[in-house]
Amino acid sequence: MRSENADAETGKGGGVEDVAADIEALDLQKAPNGDQVDDDGRPKRTGTMWTASAHIITAVIGSGVLSLAWCTAQLGYIAGPASILTFSLVTFYTSTLLTDCYRSPDPVTGKRNHSYMEAVRANLGGTMHMFCGLAQYFNIVGISIGYNITSTMSLVAIQRSHCFHKRGRDASCAASHNIFMIAYGIVQMILSQIPNIHELSWLSTIAAVMSFTYSIIGVVLSASRIISGDTGKATLGGVEVGPNLTESQKIWQTFTALGNIAFAYTYSVILIEIQDTIRAPAENKEMRKASLVGVTTTTLFYILCGSVGYAAFGNDAPGNLLTGFYKPLWLIDFANICIVVHLVGAFQVFCQPLFSAVETWASKRSNMSNITTKDYPVKIGNKFKYNINLFRLVWRTIFVALATVLAMAMPFFNDILGLLGALGYWPLTVYFPVQMYITQKRIGRFTYRWIGLKVLNICCFLVALCAASGAIHGMSKALREAKPFKGNL
Repeated sequence: MRSENADAETGKGGGVEDVAADIEALDLQKAPNGDQVDDDGRPKRTGTMWTASAHIITAVIGSGVLSLAWCTAQLGYIAGPASILTFSLVTFYTSTLLTDCYRSPDPVTGKRNHSYMEAVRANLGGTMHMFCGLAQYFNIVGISIGYNITSTMSLVAIQRSHCFHKRGRDASCAASHNIFMIAYGIVQMILSQIPNIHELSWLSTIAAVMSFTYSIIGVVLSASRIISGDTGKATLGGVEVGPNLTESQKIWQTFTALGNIAFAYTYSVILIEIQDTIRAPAENKEMRKASLVGVTTTTLFYILCGSVGYAAFGNDAPGNLLTGFYKPLWLIDFANICIVVHLVGAFQVFCQPLFSAVETWASKRSNMSNITTKDYPVKIGNKFKYNINLFRLVWRTIFVALATVLAMAMPFFNDILGLLGALGYWPLTVYFPVQMYITQKRIGRFTYRWIGLKVLNICCFLVALCAASGAIHGMSKALREAKPFKGNL
């Protein structure tokens, strides 16, 4: 363990292990002097518990909330809300463990870890740091694809609702998703030029407001449908085995639903990066408060959306809650627009760690240093000025373009969410926070606390394994039936 840490600190590790140290060195070079710097020489942070809460809500309430009515339909009135509550408790508990790993070795006075990967390296060594990087970046890429798919479904829903309004509910209103995916990608290419997460507070605030708005609209529309009596069949056990559903299909869909719920709580992947925006001192205390506000708020919305949505549609609940409504037209259109605006912001928040890692790695290469570090000022009018970095412009544009192409090839909403939730939740939300906490606090083997943390780790791993198998099964079936790039949803 010590030898790995020593290698990482001296820069002798290769590839992924050097990224965190490179980020620190580069930021120190750019840092201002005097009162504008923190204790480690970096630019002074200005974030608060409330801005961190906005980042969390932006990251947590995403496309996952729209699938919760479908998840509840697979699990039932009892197991559905119970699963949502269980995931929320686990997420909040492990997030409190992770906040204490922001500084090492002491959570209050230790050296700052500016990223999730840096925290893993400081506590677990270079090898685990590499595996964390692979899990984090794979999850970020997957989320960027999932958000494109979800935003496109909302835009397609607007187009189809207008078609149904004009031609009737029985009309054929198939809509092409390719043009919407490309448009979404272009917007992200522009916004991805925002340099770092510290400059995204305004976008996160807007996105958080949008997430509350469309969640409330979904609940209100579901409640109005319940009041009108136009509801589907709902049971305590969820979708029932019968002529249209075999026992094995029921099991696979249950597993996929668990993955969807896990995806709805995947924000630990950027928790350390969010905490790094909070001004000193006592960042861990402020981050705990922000996590409590964020997770509690989102859980209330999740249970409402899941339970009320299931009550409204019953066992026929759609994979995306808002796609099941067609009236009032203006309100549904507004809700879908809110989804798109929110996911535009969430995409940027989630992708910043990957953007930063690649650009810092490139800046340390001598043959690329002039391209990666030089900014070109561009003026628009007399007041607006923006610095364009050529490497950032090219690399982030390529990344967004690739994510858009992959989204066009895999428009499978629930299965994609289930797989991303399964692959991202256990390692990043449970395993690494638990292992870092055990190491930092020097918790003895086979003590009650050690056993409890290990049991939590194993249980979450088994749930993730089931969720991944269900999602893969669903995707394999969808791939046999779907026609990638054909452009219809």
